[in-house]
Amino acid sequence: MPDQKVKSEATQAFVPIKEVRDGVVILKDGSMRTLLMASSINLALKSQDEQMAIIQQFQSFLNSLEFTVQFFVESRGLDIRPYIALLEARYTSELDDLMKIQIREYIAFIKDFTERSNIMTKNFFIVVPYDPALIARGGGLSGALGNLVPTSNPTLGTLTNEQFEEYRSQLEQRVSVIEQGLVRTGVRVVGLGTEEVIELFYKLFNPGELEKPLQLNQIG
Repeated sequence: MPDQKVKSEATQAFVPIKEVRDGVVILKDGSMRTLLMASSINLALKSQDEQMAIIQQFQSFLNSLEFTVQFFVESRGLDIRPYIALLEARYTSELDDLMKIQIREYIAFIKDFTERSNIMTKNFFIVVPYDPALIARGGGLSGALGNLVPTSNPTLGTLTNEQFEEYRSQLEQRVSVIEQGLVRTGVRVVGLGTEEVIELFYKLFNPGELEKPLQLNQIG
């Protein structure tokens, strides 16, 4: 047990996240991150004029930003276990013998198809940062999911409730800029809540474990 405790503490030393409060990631250096989940656009289905319009709108959006953001794509193998469980429950409750045979064959087909095909699911995220220390020094902001390691003194990580609300209001203003800019390109975004943020980071730090895919009903 002592060895496990030491190992746990050693692992936590490499995780720069101090806590997740009201959907906001607070790092050990006192800086904050808001995570947005974004919808996707299939440019291949658009006409050439539509493609150019979307690209130009996205370029204008990027040029209008006065702070840095990170675009993060999560690719994972499709987890069909919930769907298979649903089919098996239907198979158990079905009374018609012919339907039972069809359901059983369909389950076998789905399992075989997914085993032979490398089917991936993709989730698109935008990480919006706010670092009071860098703002005070007049510097730029850096990092996000792939750049979370604090650059400031870790002892500065304690935030009062007043500071948290003040900094969160700054983050919300930035999120509003992101939403307004991307809606012109046809992309919709929605903020992740505390449970969704924790689930996302759990998956990132435990890539070998299969979990249910992250889903938000607000994005189609």
